[in-house]
Amino acid sequence: MKNIERLNQLITEFYDKMSSWEQSVVKETGYTLAQVHTIEVLGVQGPLRMKELADKLGITTGTLTVQIEKLVKANLIERCAHPTDRRAIVVTLTEAGQAIHVKHNQLHLDLVNDLTMHIEPEHEEILISCIEKMSKEF
Repeated sequence: MKNIERLNQLITEFYDKMSSWEQSVVKETGYTLAQVHTIEVLGVQGPLRMKELADKLGITTGTLTVQIEKLVKANLIERCAHPTDRRAIVVTLTEAGQAIHVKHNQLHLDLVNDLTMHIEPEHEEILISCIEKMSKEF
């Protein structure tokens, strides 16, 4: 099997397993995967304009507006006027939203720790470099 075929198979299998894990973890929260990803981005990035958040999530602002409305009703996100741009809305996590982010992020950290426990530190650096390079291609 050529390397590209093997790599394709490995990436696809890993993606499927990661997606399945993510779905099972998110299912326990009572929120959708899209909602948890929105919380995750805001937890990492901090308050963002709607357009910035939509870009980071890879969705339209229209789709994001629906998502944000549900999260506002759930008291996980709040909308605020931008301090200098009256046309812009900034979204930020509430305390409850931040708590979900912290818990979900810890689950990710635990998973990465489990997945990499048998990888030598020098190989971790190579893995990080490869993933960074691949991610830049999107």
